[in-house]
Amino acid sequence: MQSNTWNCIIRGGLVVLPDRIQQLDIVIKEGKIESLMPPHTASEDMPVISADGLHVLPGAVDIHVHFNEPGLGAWEGFETGSAAMAAGGITTYVDMPLNGVPPTVKPEYLTMKKQAAEGHSYVDYALWGGLVAGNIDQLGELAAGGIAGFKAFMSEPGGEGEDIFTRADDKALLEGMKETARLGQVLALHAEDEQLVSMLAAEAIQQGRTGAIDYAYSRPVEAEMLAVKKALSYARQSGCALHFVHISSREAVDMITAAKRDGIDVTIETCPHYLVLTEESMLNQGSLVKCAPPLRSHQHQEQLWEAVREGLIDIIASDHSPCPPEMKQSDDFFTVWGGISGGQSTLLLMLEQGYHQRGIPLTQLMQMLAARPAERLGLSHIKGRIAKGMDADLVLVNLTDHYELTPAKLYDRHKQNPYIGFPFSSTIIRTLVRGYTVYEDRQGLMPECSGRLIVRQPGGIVHG
Repeated sequence: MQSNTWNCIIRGGLVVLPDRIQQLDIVIKEGKIESLMPPHTASEDMPVISADGLHVLPGAVDIHVHFNEPGLGAWEGFETGSAAMAAGGITTYVDMPLNGVPPTVKPEYLTMKKQAAEGHSYVDYALWGGLVAGNIDQLGELAAGGIAGFKAFMSEPGGEGEDIFTRADDKALLEGMKETARLGQVLALHAEDEQLVSMLAAEAIQQGRTGAIDYAYSRPVEAEMLAVKKALSYARQSGCALHFVHISSREAVDMITAAKRDGIDVTIETCPHYLVLTEESMLNQGSLVKCAPPLRSHQHQEQLWEAVREGLIDIIASDHSPCPPEMKQSDDFFTVWGGISGGQSTLLLMLEQGYHQRGIPLTQLMQMLAARPAERLGLSHIKGRIAKGMDADLVLVNLTDHYELTPAKLYDRHKQNPYIGFPFSSTIIRTLVRGYTVYEDRQGLMPECSGRLIVRQPGGIVHG
């Protein structure tokens, strides 16, 4: 087995730093960035990777993925899911606690998740724990087990069987937020009002309206806003640090931004599909792009992009949520599996739509894709930035080399990516994790799954 670290020099690339882009040599020793030097001046006593003509980005940190293990590896396992991350320039991901069997809501289930992942990830990773009704007394042990934070749902997450992830009702949510605050953790929250969406869904189904737009109308922006308002009220009462996942509307962004100004510790995540796809995509691509909250109108999308430009969106994460193809085979949008498998495309989509088409600076994009997600989960001393002492998590990108996504280029298990056929103006040339090349565009994936578990412990973050 090859070493998990590598000593090398990344020579002459245009390096995307937190506040500027500068041509530099990056000297890497024992997997860490030892120094940043003027271009073509670093000693050649180590292997050299030429980055002339390329941009060197910090590895993206995707804090919202679903790899469905233990128990559902036939959906998407750590090995195939992390392979897609590596090919997409994601050097760290955080796996959600639901969709596995069992879900990560008890300490012994966390152990099972860790065992499923160990030795099967191409890039570094951390794990969310779950907050559900009935497990508040388990949260302390989950935290002690090194989770990155907790995840809860304000609407029913769906699924079948006895041992599934469930919604946190109002009592469980408030009490869980108090315990989360006591533990010094952050709570990631799916914010849709269950009462409203279940009522609208039942109404539509009863009337035989089960198409794509019927589904979208059953989960309106109002459902997101009602849930956000309630969660913010609970945050004020509990002192809990909140992270709203996959926010889909400017109205919700503005509500959360106002709470930030009032001193609430809260961050906003949106996803590439809300910035690239619309309700029209649901008509054209069908159940492939079903998600919750649903895709919105073009007007809502442009309002979200304005929020991105204005710096109101903290984090962009994939919400990579796969399933077997047969679970997408239905004309009934209310019964078909909801989830978009686009994790491999996140970075390229944001470079295309944000940088090339809208002129958003690379420094600003990488704040949302790398620095802020790392910061939110307490990883900012090792991940998310190119700086001395940081893990050498780097992505070499050619911003002028055109690329088209095809099924043959996908690494996730079921290859149901809705962006197949999309033309991109950039190509990911190489992905490095702690100085070790895990993906190279001509050779593909390297043979070793060298990703490490990142464990959160009192006093800081350590590698497992």
